Amino acid sequence: MPFVCGGYPGDTGEALLALERGGAAIAEVGFPFSDPVADGPVIAAAMHRALERGITPARVIDQVAAVRPRLSIGVVAMCSISIIHRLASERPSPAPDPSRLFARLAAAGFDGLIVPDVTLEESEPLRLATAGAGLSFSLLVAPNTPPPRAAAIARASTGFVYLLAQTGITGERSEAPNIAPAVAALRAASSLPIACGFGIATPAHVRAVVRSSGPCADAAIVGSALVRRMQDAADEGRDPAAEAERFTRELSAGLTP
Repeated sequence: MPFVCGGYPGDTGEALLALERGGAAIAEVGFPFSDPVADGPVIAAAMHRALERGITPARVIDQVAAVRPRLSIGVVAMCSISIIHRLASERPSPAPDPSRLFARLAAAGFDGLIVPDVTLEESEPLRLATAGAGLSFSLLVAPNTPPPRAAAIARASTGFVYLLAQTGITGERSEAPNIAPAVAALRAASSLPIACGFGIATPAHVRAVVRSSGPCADAAIVGSALVRRMQDAADEGRDPAAEAERFTRELSAGLTP
């Protein structure tokens, strides 16, 4: 389940097509935001560069819509609550109605939504609106989330539960995470698939997350490692979409036992 920064360093649609060719089952598209709360330096820098180049939510949505008829993989938006509030109302209010925005995402071909900076307590209006638009809605569970709260987050999610492999911010790590205890607890609370991200960067990490002998996740989310390689390709005059395809194919080797 690779992550790309919407509109950067190349067209989102071309990146999605490349991810599918490389073996992705679902792709996560991050909507560029000036103050990403959980993203490490690689993704934060990509988002700032995207904004500097004039990438807007509307452009990201249009780029996805343009290629959706040629895509068979799932596409999930990761979008800050601040962007949702801003787009849901011409004048931001404490409780803007996001229904029209979510209907637009669904019409463009998005299948679900992740809002990384919304709390469980504040999520009900978003959950209702995404359900009305036919979108899944996923909340994040951290490794140190207390078990009763983790169970409540899992029950509030639809589509899949997003499990963080580590606390802190996104970024590449050298060691594979041990997610078995957290996965076991979530399995007891929900039958939804579990997608695990934060720090997953190599085929070995993918294998550890989805093919371990103990309780394992259903999907591995890879963000910073992919975004960095796409940026390096662009800086060197190479095609970032082609690099995305190559690296996704490399990561997919971790799916085999």
